[in-house]
Amino acid sequence: MPFDDGNGKFPSTFSEGRINPMKLVSFWVTDVDHAHRLKKSIPVNGFMAIGITSDGNFMDNVYDGNLDFRLWPGHSQISIPFQGVYSESKRNGGERVLCLLGNTMLPTRETVVGNPWDWMKNRGELPMSEDDQILLVLRYPLTFSLTNRMIVGELRSLNRDSNPKYFDVVRISSQLGSSAKYTFGSQNIVSKACDPYPYKDNMTSNVISVYKGTRFCEILEEITRDKPLSVVPNWRCNGTDDFCSKLGPFSSDDEQIKSTHGGFQDVKLYMQDVICEQEASKSKTGSIKVSAVFRAVSPSENRYNAAKRSGVNNMSLATEGIWKSFNGQLCMVGCLGLGDAKGSNCNTRICLYIPTTFSIKQHSIILGTLSPINNNSAFFPLSFEQLVLPSELWNYFMFTHPNYSYTKIVPAGTVLEKNEPFSFTTVIKKSLLTFPKLEEVTFQDSLSLLSEDLTFHVSGFPDPMPRVQSPRVDIQMEILSIGPMFGRYWYTQNASTEEQGTLYRANAAEYTEKQLLLNVSAQLSLGGKGYSNFSTLFLEGLYDPHVGKMYLIGCRDVRASWNVLYQSYDLEDGMDCLIEVVVSYPPTTTRWLVNPTAAISIESQRTDDDSLRFDSIKLQTFPIIYRKQREDVLSHRGVEGILRILTLTLAVSCILSQLFYIKHNVDSLPYVSLVVLGVQGLGYSIPLVTGAEALFKRMVSESYDVSSSGTLENSEWLHIIDYTVKLLLIVSLLLTLRLFQKAWKSRVRLQTRTGTSSELVRVPSDKRVLLCTFIIHLIGYILVLIIHSTKTKHLREKTYMIRNENIRSLPDWATELEEYAGLVQDFFLFPQIVGNLIWQINCKPLRKMYFIGITLVRLLPHVYDYVRAPVLNPYFSEDSEFINPSLDFYSKFGDIAIPVIAIVLAVLVYIQQRCGYDKLSQVLTFGQYKLLPSFRYERLSSKSFETELVSGVNGGGANEKEHVDVDTD
Repeated sequence: MPFDDGNGKFPSTFSEGRINPMKLVSFWVTDVDHAHRLKKSIPVNGFMAIGITSDGNFMDNVYDGNLDFRLWPGHSQISIPFQGVYSESKRNGGERVLCLLGNTMLPTRETVVGNPWDWMKNRGELPMSEDDQILLVLRYPLTFSLTNRMIVGELRSLNRDSNPKYFDVVRISSQLGSSAKYTFGSQNIVSKACDPYPYKDNMTSNVISVYKGTRFCEILEEITRDKPLSVVPNWRCNGTDDFCSKLGPFSSDDEQIKSTHGGFQDVKLYMQDVICEQEASKSKTGSIKVSAVFRAVSPSENRYNAAKRSGVNNMSLATEGIWKSFNGQLCMVGCLGLGDAKGSNCNTRICLYIPTTFSIKQHSIILGTLSPINNNSAFFPLSFEQLVLPSELWNYFMFTHPNYSYTKIVPAGTVLEKNEPFSFTTVIKKSLLTFPKLEEVTFQDSLSLLSEDLTFHVSGFPDPMPRVQSPRVDIQMEILSIGPMFGRYWYTQNASTEEQGTLYRANAAEYTEKQLLLNVSAQLSLGGKGYSNFSTLFLEGLYDPHVGKMYLIGCRDVRASWNVLYQSYDLEDGMDCLIEVVVSYPPTTTRWLVNPTAAISIESQRTDDDSLRFDSIKLQTFPIIYRKQREDVLSHRGVEGILRILTLTLAVSCILSQLFYIKHNVDSLPYVSLVVLGVQGLGYSIPLVTGAEALFKRMVSESYDVSSSGTLENSEWLHIIDYTVKLLLIVSLLLTLRLFQKAWKSRVRLQTRTGTSSELVRVPSDKRVLLCTFIIHLIGYILVLIIHSTKTKHLREKTYMIRNENIRSLPDWATELEEYAGLVQDFFLFPQIVGNLIWQINCKPLRKMYFIGITLVRLLPHVYDYVRAPVLNPYFSEDSEFINPSLDFYSKFGDIAIPVIAIVLAVLVYIQQRCGYDKLSQVLTFGQYKLLPSFRYERLSSKSFETELVSGVNGGGANEKEHVDVDTD
């Protein structure tokens, strides 16, 4: 079969460290024709997939009618449908036989000696030829048992040797699946390993309890379902390298396993086809028979395929044994590889336990050993385990009801005394700030909620930030137990508030010793380059809710190669527990905090000459958010929606006020800047296209994405708020357009009444206003880009040191342009000020309620943003982690500077309209120097403008009609 590994190499030449391809076969019976059965046989149809693969796709390819040869890098596969008969015979103690003929499309071999697949060099359409001379014979035992569980088969070509379609015999081996009927009948072989029962293996001590209940099978099947067991290094071994590096009873030529020298890094065990059967017994002691297959998996194998495969080799161990409730030990005998009826290769003893007591040195939900029964198969006992993951605490402990045994509280108290001396700062923190603590609900619920608050999954960086390139650190802090609670519990609100408070006070006061400190255990995981020795730290110690700090003793698993650590006498069960850890949490109220982050300090207490010593580690997380703050984030949309309604309502009122004002002040109408109205119109139009949140854009962008929250998404009142906001935006836009139309028409009418071209200069025009405004804002935009680029450069360097890859593009010209557009709206009065100077007005184009009210509308979001508590979104994507609010226009500085400038603009408009250009020019003239610019502009007097709009002037009756239009239009 041709195979392409992507580098032009065949499987036998794969380099170390890569996933080695496996030769796999899958077979299904697709049809049994009972209607045409014969006396000794039944017609059957089947389907086989046979191939070489290094990816995880092989087991998912079920026959779909396509017989094409499938070939891509890392995968080759042939599909063969079969027809034949099923029969039974008494040979070999009774067996079932499938004899089938198949046809398929095979890749064509070339006649080149030693290189039959030369066409792969220039692969186009694969050369294929049909072959209907394929014979498949499969033999199954009638009764599956420990020593009779093999399925064997052969795939043969019925063509002559000289035929290009001929292929050598393919031998197939497998063993029973979980659906097969297994017969427990190997007591004589099991007794070699488990008599007397229980076997004394010293794996558990008096401080570790094991499960002895009635649901052993449920728990065992749940724990082992497609989940690998970790192989424990032979760190206690003190023999030769060959002896201590051997993978228990398994025989392997894998170089990756040998290179670990007994450390067995990334070597896994799968416990497959677990069969449990309750043993009938008159005694009160519960007894269960168990059968399973242990399969060792090399790091070079694909884990998915390895977990599914059932082939028999020297890396598989068929086992059978017994579990008794009085002791909680599962004792089994194991038969390596191809078994025989006498069980001559069944020389391995397996002892397995399900612990119910956990501690800082015991985090396994399964413990077991593989040990030799006699010296003929001598190997150092191979231990295995499966560590409990905090995320799985909900599943496994439903029936076992485990407990946690605190053993490091006294040394943790020493860490507290060392790191928390009495100081004035501590007193201030305890009196002014609040940290995660027990709440007044039921005691169990209070512990569960506190556990949730103390758990965080965030990114972080070294503290202080190094100048050299440093990758980002992924930090996961998982609380395993707090106080007497181990695992997780659902928070309930069934009890009344009064009952909850009573239960809380009664239990909390009893346990926490005046509610000062809480016992806590946790699991700290650090991911990233430079932290391979700290992939997982098991922690135990004290939590002080008054200052938000944990004082912990840490243990890390340093079990490795036997020739490295077997002489380390100060290890505790292979754990280095001379580690001190302090975790500082931010207050739960972060209104006045600049950086609501957690700090982590890890220090080794070993001497400088100790090989296990490491340099101190200090980390700071990115901002974290607590449960109540997450609830607060979800409420921001409703609050901000109401604020948008209020501000838009005020804007509508201001625009209506201006419309009523110009009906009685028609002489000033042409001097309303069309640029101002255009800016306002765009400000109302853009949200209707992009969303109705523009008035509070920054707050919405930092808030929780409510579209992912089913509760808020389905909230009718939030929908009502959104529809109201959009309606008010439409009303504001229409009223602004109406105001624009009136101002435009007034200028058109004024132009039609000027008799000569020289008089056209008297008509207000926004050309110079627009040009001046554009130039000023362009200069401002360029200055902003320059200032931001200098700030961004420093942040970009820090960002690169943290992340080392996939760096987010910090604010670019497009982002700045978007934010500057909001700034233009905030400074909407600037064009009116420029126009007032150019047109030398002596009137009041804008009503005070209009320009002051709209200014307030633009300033309210900044005021709200400044006084509100910072809302940090815990669901930021990777691209948002380095957003720096200090770089945008809506920073805290901007929330002060922008309102001040906007108020100054409003004051200037007020002064211009109140004093007029002539008076201001006199006031601002000092001798021969005039502060106001001089323009060649002749104002059209108010009196002239009024007379042109009344009847009898320049057209009599016709003008009278137009005057009516102005008043009623």
